[in-house]
Amino acid sequence: MTTDQPAALASTLPAPRSAPVPPLPPGRDPAPRCGFLAKAFGITAVLSAAGSGLGLLRDLLLARYFGANQGTDAFLVAWTVPETAAPLLIEDAMSFLMVPAFALALVLREEDPDAPDPVRQLVRATLPWLLLALSGLALAAALGAPQLVELLAPGLPDPGLAVDCTRITAITVLPFGLVGYLAAALRAHHCFTAPAGIYVAYNLGILALLLGFHGHLGVRSAAFGVALGSLLMAGLLIGPFLRRLRRGQAATGRNRRSRRTLVLMPLALLPVAAFTLTRQAQVFVERYLGSALPPGTISHLNYAAKVSQLAMTAAILICTVTFPLVARALAAGDLAAARDRVEKDLGQAAAVVLLGTAFLMACAPSVVSLLFERGAFGPSDTAATADVIRVYSFGLPAQALTGVMIRPYFSLRPVVRRADDPRTEDGGRRLLDWYPAAAMVLGLGVTVAVGLLATSRFGALGLAAGNAAGITTTAALLLRGLVLRGIPLRLSRVLRGHGRLVAAAAGATVLGIAVAGLADDPLLSTLLGGLTVALAFAALGTGLGAREVRGPVLAAARVLNPPTGPLNQQTGPLDPPTVADEGKLPHGQ
Repeated sequence: MTTDQPAALASTLPAPRSAPVPPLPPGRDPAPRCGFLAKAFGITAVLSAAGSGLGLLRDLLLARYFGANQGTDAFLVAWTVPETAAPLLIEDAMSFLMVPAFALALVLREEDPDAPDPVRQLVRATLPWLLLALSGLALAAALGAPQLVELLAPGLPDPGLAVDCTRITAITVLPFGLVGYLAAALRAHHCFTAPAGIYVAYNLGILALLLGFHGHLGVRSAAFGVALGSLLMAGLLIGPFLRRLRRGQAATGRNRRSRRTLVLMPLALLPVAAFTLTRQAQVFVERYLGSALPPGTISHLNYAAKVSQLAMTAAILICTVTFPLVARALAAGDLAAARDRVEKDLGQAAAVVLLGTAFLMACAPSVVSLLFERGAFGPSDTAATADVIRVYSFGLPAQALTGVMIRPYFSLRPVVRRADDPRTEDGGRRLLDWYPAAAMVLGLGVTVAVGLLATSRFGALGLAAGNAAGITTTAALLLRGLVLRGIPLRLSRVLRGHGRLVAAAAGATVLGIAVAGLADDPLLSTLLGGLTVALAFAALGTGLGAREVRGPVLAAARVLNPPTGPLNQQTGPLDPPTVADEGKLPHGQ
């Protein structure tokens, strides 16, 4: 492993290869086989749903014990530290950097299995420096807590509680960064179970201290729980990571120098970090402007965001599972397979998030009442939170599509490259590294402008509208950016498919609102509205020809009404698909 500066580096995109792939030697990581994506998605979905359910229980307890007041506002300002560290160090920036890096290391291991393990080379070159940097950031956040609180929420009447909670939650920076690194390595190895369980461990830590000490410590118990949960997350991944690392050592040689080494590109971190921090700045804008509004506004925004994001979680799970496949295809130079996979991910993510959006639009009041309206959380809090959810929902499709698009974008220039790639990059390609950050800056500008113009009249709804408008602007720019980056998306085909899904979601929303309003009981209203939305979305999507809806509907119909005639027999066994074949299967068109 060596280091180099980006100005003189070769392109991260290797030339496409047409030679047949040799058989796998013993000990090598196999390519995904039939049913791999379904199994990986199922495991990830179940554990992520469990983590989200525990997170929802956490928010329910916060609302029950503390309501929406100055204390919860102070805690949520302190929670900005882990809220910023989580996307930067777990789900977004660290994943964007390290999944492609480990994918390339695995490709090199497959090409030269007798050489020293490139995965171990990558770990030795990056992990010690990462831990040192994370420790410094955690210490700086703890020492600078008063300045952070003043910067984030200058309107808080009593910032002392926020400062205390910020110092406690600053601990999370180190374990969060380690979790992101280990999770990226495991996912690149097609190991999804342990990474999918990290939020279960995280929320269990929070719930344990919140339930046990809320009476003695107040909202500080939640802050201590955040710190404990982050440590549990890291502990969950260390064992599986070490086992994978030892397996790679046993499967590769150590007696000669590798012909294909990796070159570390540390400056590739900058555009990724800039994008993630700018994206998270939307929360900073909300907290800053919301601190000047009546007490409880920040809490209403937080509860609304947590409920709204549940609709986006399943959509993001799709690209979480398929991202290693895209990264490996790009590392091997197969642009067609990467394009097909990304187009399929965009359609599936849009279908899932639009169904969730339609449900929230139709049933927001009953959902909030059912979940939160108890203890210190009253009817006025329910009405305010439900209104914010409905406005937030306009931006949910863009949030999900941004999460899908940014992963392959950064995979084309990972934090490492092949040392034997003879080509050099031009300045234009390096400037494109900053395109997502620039798109996010423009979107943030829209968020700030709409927020400033609308907050004085509409309060929290103006902040939610700014959030939705800003992220939608960014998503539109990123869709064009993927084509500029070199992934030949068929934009007209993608947009036509999304138009059908939006039309189906709009019709389902109208019908869902009408039916949900027939019942006064929150549970009955939610069930009736949700069932109506699901059936209407399935019927309208199928009728409009949306592939992402029609395919599952027809598959369900075949299961419920199996054919009675003779079945066609296969003439021989089917070979399992390779990574490159995943995006080319007939059902993925």
